[in-house]
Amino acid sequence: MALISKALMSPAIKAAYDRVASGGRLYIASLIFFGVLLLVGLAAGVNALFITGTRHVYATYREIPVALLISTYVFFVVASTGICLVSSLGHVFGVKNFVPLAKRSVYLAIVTILAGFLVIGLEIEHPFRMALYNIISPNFSSNIWWMGTLYSFAVVFLTVEFIFLLTEGRHRQAVIAGFLGVVTEVAANSNLGGVFAMMHGRPFWYGSYFPVYFILSALITGCAFIIFFVFLAQKIHQKPMDSATARALESVARLAMLLLAVMTVFTVWKILTTSVGSPSAATAMNALLIGPYAFNFWVLEISGGIIIPFILFLVAKGKNMVMMFVASTIMIFSIFFMRLDMVVVGQIVPLYWDLGVVEASELHRYMPSISEILVVLGGIGFCALAFLLGEKVFDGFKK
Repeated sequence: MALISKALMSPAIKAAYDRVASGGRLYIASLIFFGVLLLVGLAAGVNALFITGTRHVYATYREIPVALLISTYVFFVVASTGICLVSSLGHVFGVKNFVPLAKRSVYLAIVTILAGFLVIGLEIEHPFRMALYNIISPNFSSNIWWMGTLYSFAVVFLTVEFIFLLTEGRHRQAVIAGFLGVVTEVAANSNLGGVFAMMHGRPFWYGSYFPVYFILSALITGCAFIIFFVFLAQKIHQKPMDSATARALESVARLAMLLLAVMTVFTVWKILTTSVGSPSAATAMNALLIGPYAFNFWVLEISGGIIIPFILFLVAKGKNMVMMFVASTIMIFSIFFMRLDMVVVGQIVPLYWDLGVVEASELHRYMPSISEILVVLGGIGFCALAFLLGEKVFDGFKK
């Protein structure tokens, strides 16, 4: 106990505590709000897992076994991959304009992947059993096993990289750990795409599109997250953005514009190829284009996820930070629903649709339950709380 008390009273911890305590009323109120959000989400998840049961409180069922919680997991871990890739352009691959983003971005990559783990941990019925058998009974032929294992290694490499970045004279070691983090993140991300792409029974997902698409969308999400959180960080510290960081965000915005243009091409070809595919795949695509998910697709995915951000970035020219922040906010909001649409629409067409079975002649429906929404809010609360604390504890990630 004496050692613990002594450690807690160390100058570094005391200084970090003082910085958190001096954050101001709005900052402290935000900490409390997101802390409560996290606790409420955890309570909803614990109730689902250990008290009432997931089958009773989550809105998933036999025909649609995965939905909001899985799409939120995908949202967070793909964002982690994108943040890792964009930040690695600087301190790992030597693109100088991106160097000022390194420390904060690596920290955000760790936070977002842990937020994803939190949400999926509250989604599966036996999370502790999963962790145990993942180690003692690995299935090397399973994409899901590889995905979970690689993301776990990514957390380790990113944490080591972050520690080296905070340590004077450890840049070479940080580069090595960062490179390993990039490799594992990309491998895990493509495996995640493979989980969907290798499902023969779901024609909307099946094929070689999703593993590549996941990497592209990860980069776009990473750009949006970096601009969003760096802008908020400057507001937290109430200091003008330094020129190096401003140049870095300008480079990120230009990269985002390029990626959005590429994403447009990807989306067009996905629509064209799926529309002439199997009846099940074409029906799922029609649900997006002109059916019950048309609003999500055209207003959120296309307008909010591609067109409006591209125009705002183009007008901002990398100089108008407020406009860039608005663009990134719209992108993040839209990408969240894009993940949900991808997961749910792939399951709404009955498995016997192509055979003309009468009992399978209508699309399945899904509406998230209150418990699912609370768990998602808990994941968001964790991410926001960790970001706010990190800005003060690590003193703005100064050099």
